[in-house]
Amino acid sequence: MSDFPAEAGSTVKYGNSQIAVFNFASRGEWYACQQMCPHKKAMVLSRGIIGDAAGIPKVACPLHKKTFSLENGSCLSGDSEYEVNVFKVKIDEQENVYLELPDSSVLDELINHTECAGAH
Repeated sequence: MSDFPAEAGSTVKYGNSQIAVFNFASRGEWYACQQMCPHKKAMVLSRGIIGDAAGIPKVACPLHKKTFSLENGSCLSGDSEYEVNVFKVKIDEQENVYLELPDSSVLDELINHTECAGAH
């Protein structure tokens, strides 16, 4: 857990995919979602600001401020065509952080980073 900053996000790479992991220390909760913003197709969500919208933990994209629920991935900014994939996070007794992710090939297809801005 000490590798992850409190009240902020970090990035983890799994296969060809990047996952944003958030240590929401003030709530005693952890969240994870895809790193790629579905609007701008940029790998930026771990650098977004985390907060709360009527009790729903959220992240705001640093590029355009669209906000996404860290519980179900829905866009909280009223743009239903955008959503992010979210993943469960578990912390064990030794304070190791684990993500519940599908096989890397399934995850790579699910997130489809080939659509990312600047991807080759």
